[in-house]
Amino acid sequence: MPTIQKVTDFLESIAPPHLQESYDNAGLIVGDPQTEVTGVLTSLDCTEAIIDEAVERGCNLVVAHHPIVFRGLKRLNGANYVERTVIKAIRTGVAIYAIHTNLDNVRHRGVNERIAQRLGLNDLRLLRAKNEEGTVGSGMVGTLAEPVTEAAFLATLRDKMQVPVVRHTELLDREVKTVAVAGGAGGFLLADAKRAGAQVFVTADYKYHEFFDADGEIVICDIGHYESEQFTTQLLAELLTKEFTTFAVLSTERNTNPVRYAIG
Repeated sequence: MPTIQKVTDFLESIAPPHLQESYDNAGLIVGDPQTEVTGVLTSLDCTEAIIDEAVERGCNLVVAHHPIVFRGLKRLNGANYVERTVIKAIRTGVAIYAIHTNLDNVRHRGVNERIAQRLGLNDLRLLRAKNEEGTVGSGMVGTLAEPVTEAAFLATLRDKMQVPVVRHTELLDREVKTVAVAGGAGGFLLADAKRAGAQVFVTADYKYHEFFDADGEIVICDIGHYESEQFTTQLLAELLTKEFTTFAVLSTERNTNPVRYAIG
């Protein structure tokens, strides 16, 4: 039976840890790397409910996109959901591995490629490449097979990304052909999206005053953090299923989005 180390080595061959941002905490957060894997549960977040689900479904390793621990823990007494999740994981023997901004920063088989694929984009390239080969960097830009109206694109965006609402800037009454995307908080890539000639920039976590930065040059579409990255769960499960056949790889059946919407 493969060990946790073998699973994490495979994941890190796709998204090496050194590609994560300085503030990040990707990697094995809880668990012994030499433990044999009985099953893997993939998720966007790791919460108490995810640990419970892993136990219920016979998985002793959770592979999440977001690290449950970002900053150092000075105590483990269950005072908040982070501490309670870590305590429960240790008690139940469930390891936690996070593959976060290192998976954001790869061109192939990464978070942004999956978003682009769902939106039907072609001729994909990184918005901001960090190496000459264009294999490491932030965001992604691509083109639609045929130009569509802004209204039609918004409808497709809601459908393909399964979002209840899209917060967007003023429509500019022009066709959409080139689309830039960035999973999670991608506002720092707005200038790159404009330079790439995108008519639309799909991302999340935009603040009120930041919407003004569209400045009549591009349509910013904020679809929500969870919504922009939710298909990473399936991506991880697909990658692991193709590589490992001696244990089950399952996607969580729980929605870990802490945001709710009142519509209508």
